[in-house]
Parts: sequence; structure tokens; C-alpha cells
Amino acid sequence: MPELTMQCPLPLNEAQRLRAVRSYDILDSLPEVDFDTLTRVAAQALNTPAAVIGLMDADRLWFKSRLGLTVPQLDRQIAFCAHALMRPDEPLVVEDLRQDIRFQENPLVTQVPHLCFYAGAPLIDRNGYALGTIAVVDTQPRSFNYAQRALLHDLSTLVITALESRQRANMLSHLAMTDHLTGLANRAQFERTLNSEIAHARRTGESFTVFYMDLDDFKRVNDTLGHAAGDEVLCEVGRRMANQVRAEDMLARLGGDEFGVFMRPSAEDPAESLATRIAEVVSAPITLSTGDKVSVGIAIGIATYTDTIESMADLLAQADRALYEVKRKR
Repeated sequence: MPELTMQCPLPLNEAQRLRAVRSYDILDSLPEVDFDTLTRVAAQALNTPAAVIGLMDADRLWFKSRLGLTVPQLDRQIAFCAHALMRPDEPLVVEDLRQDIRFQENPLVTQVPHLCFYAGAPLIDRNGYALGTIAVVDTQPRSFNYAQRALLHDLSTLVITALESRQRANMLSHLAMTDHLTGLANRAQFERTLNSEIAHARRTGESFTVFYMDLDDFKRVNDTLGHAAGDEVLCEVGRRMANQVRAEDMLARLGGDEFGVFMRPSAEDPAESLATRIAEVVSAPITLSTGDKVSVGIAIGIATYTDTIESMADLLAQADRALYEVKRKR
């Protein structure tokens, strides 16, 4: 493809628009039936050989769904949809791209696939930001009447509905798997991860390690300073431990003052090293919002998965027994 020299228009609210696009956490996600259905409907109802649902990133138009096109994304500089974003109140229709000065030299027009027709309706979210488009294209010029424009606009509304439903579902799923106090993973997410990792370990032979942990002297904080102070301690302990685990590990609050860690040990970062770091940071004094200073410790039971372990419950029971032994020896 020749060097791109065209100027791509940018909305005045581009920074906010980009934040809106990324808030949906959809870029580079896998195909989904809701969106693929809408592209098929667009192509069939408007009698075009190709249709796309595209989200406009900073420098690319990424296709969440595409029919009749082989590429997963386009450089923003040549994307017709970049121009459609500038007219959020109505579809952009170009009945003959070869006759439009904006697109005459566009490589999508002058080279394969030699497009001649474009119609795209902006995807406008609840805050008025243009996230992308649903668009149809053809290799032949064609007319596009009022009813067809209205249909394309209606389809853009359905795409936004699908996007927002997907976002709500993801948020609910996240909330269901998150501890409301500390923001860490909760027991449900921790156990789901362990079940998945056990299945993976059985297929690959790769092992992993689990920590089962609870705090020392936490009850004394609750009893003497109250539950609000206890909540502060849990949040601070969670934050300190989160700074010690790697991105690929999982730290969870399992309930009360109990925490768990999933990790794949390596020669550079063995389980014992992580356990030592956690014990050190947790035991450092904590200054509460009231000015009171408290100290807690932590007991850590460690269990490593082997093929003799039959279930997630067995693995956690082994870690719990290791924790009991640590506490018994103190």
C-alpha cells in the first residue's frame, strides 16, 4: 500500500471519545453473535456485499464484526468511517466514492477492493460520543434512499444497545467476582481460577502453588478499635500484598481475615520468596485514619498441586492443613 498522505479529520472531543471507546473494553475482543447478526442484517437488508461494525481507536478502525471484508482493521487515515464520526447526527452516504474529492485517491478506491459506495451510521453512546460506525460498502456506485438511511440509523441504535448490554454484563460479572471491601478477587473467583488451573495442569503437567493465609491479632483490632478500624486494616493489608504479587498471580480475600494467592513459582520467584515478602510487608505497623497505630501478622500455609490431588477442595484443604501447622508451631 502506498504511503498515506491524506489528512484524517478528528472530532473536537477526541480525547473524551477515545476514553469512551476504551471504557467498553471491547477492542481486540473475539467475535460475538450479537454483533455478527447485525452485520448480516445490514448487508442483507441493504443489499450490499459487505458490512462492518467498527470501533475507532486512536490510529485504527477495528472491526468488531465484518462480512465481506478480510482485514480485521484499517489505518484510520484511510477509513471512510473517520469522516462519518464528524457527522454524528446522520449517516454519511457517498454514492460514488470516485467522484468525492475526499476519497478519490483513497487506496480502498484506487486499489483492491476498488470500493465505489459507502454508507455509515455513527454509533453514538449515551453521552453523545461517536464510538465508531455500522457501515455497508459496495464495489459499484449506487443510490441510497431515505428509508435505507433510516434503517442504517436504526441498526446503529441496535449496535449501541448490544454494546451497552455487553458492558453491563461485564460489570455485573466483575462485581460478582470482586470483594466489595478490598477490591481484590473474592472466593468465588479464586475457586473458579483454581478449578481452571487444575484442568490446565492435568493437560500440561505444569504445576502451581496456593497460599492459604490469615491474619494474626486481627480480632484484637476489631475488639479494641471497632470494625471500621478492622476494615481499614484489611484494605491496607490487601494493598500491601497486591504490591508483592506478579500480574500473572491472583490475590483474593476469601472471607473475614483470610486471604489466598494463586501463583506459578519460578526459579526467579519461588513461593517461599513471595511468602517472605508478604509476611514482611503485612507485619509493618499500620497507621489508621484515626491516628491509631496497629500491627498485625500473617500465617501462610502453602500447597503445591500434584497429580495426586483430585479436586480444588483437596488442594485448599492441603493448604489449610499447612496453615494450621504454621499456627500450631508458634
